[in-house]
Amino acid sequence: MPWPGAWGFPNPAGPPGSATYFCLKFSPPALRHDLARLTAWRYLVQAIPRQVSDPGVARLKLQWWRDEARLLVDGFPSHPLNQALQPLIAKVDLPITPFLRLADQVEAEILRQRLADSAALSAACEADLGGLFELMARVQGCHDKATLEAARRLGAFCALVYRIRDSGWLARQGRAPIPMSILGPAGLTPTALFQAENRARLPEWLPQLASQARALLDTPTPIETLPTGLRLWVRILSSLLDELEAIAFQVADQRLSLTPLRKFWLAWRENRQRQRPLRPPISSIVSDPHPDPGTAKALSKSGRE
Repeated sequence: MPWPGAWGFPNPAGPPGSATYFCLKFSPPALRHDLARLTAWRYLVQAIPRQVSDPGVARLKLQWWRDEARLLVDGFPSHPLNQALQPLIAKVDLPITPFLRLADQVEAEILRQRLADSAALSAACEADLGGLFELMARVQGCHDKATLEAARRLGAFCALVYRIRDSGWLARQGRAPIPMSILGPAGLTPTALFQAENRARLPEWLPQLASQARALLDTPTPIETLPTGLRLWVRILSSLLDELEAIAFQVADQRLSLTPLRKFWLAWRENRQRQRPLRPPISSIVSDPHPDPGTAKALSKSGRE
């Protein structure tokens, strides 16, 4: 489908059927394009390690995006997306720090830096979707400290659920999200999980990550205080985590996703009732037993984000 100019809604960062798409679809219409551009910035920066195999070249490209981010405040960015974001930055007085922290996290992925422990994993997730959630909350009028902290924490929850779901795929690239505090006692490294016999042990460790993710849901500030779209994203990922738990985290050689219809149902219920929806009686998931690790395009078409 054709995408709107300057990365408006919808765009490849939130293709129809994805959780991102429903988050934006149920957000205030007047803000959809602005919110979509924020998701697009994350999408383009995170795509660098997938698109560029040489770490040196990837870091150079990432540095260009860092420089563009700094130009958003007082300069003349060259990318059409950044040019479209600049008026929003000025209007809402958005901080640049979340953009730069996301870039730092992508650089850690490029360098294949190991996660030392659960705290490092949470920090990585907060720098990812946590920062995006903060920016999206600010655009929708949330400025008090408690609400912004809740947004970052719940964004980190979503990022961690994605990592759990994609752990088998990540393992085949030496990028498994399992901290060394778990792998070390087993005598393994993230690179070792490339081997099928080691990767098959992921279901032993993923319940610990799931417990860590659920702990992130326990915020002093109720989720109901967040903007509608962010609440929907959290509800959809909560249901996905339930499904992953129901299959005993058998994700070593497959990636699972809720169907677009299931995501729509969850989004509609949350938008209508503003409370945690009951799970439907029939579990709707899709399974890809042998995903192509190099195709973000295929991932987008299946509505997995």
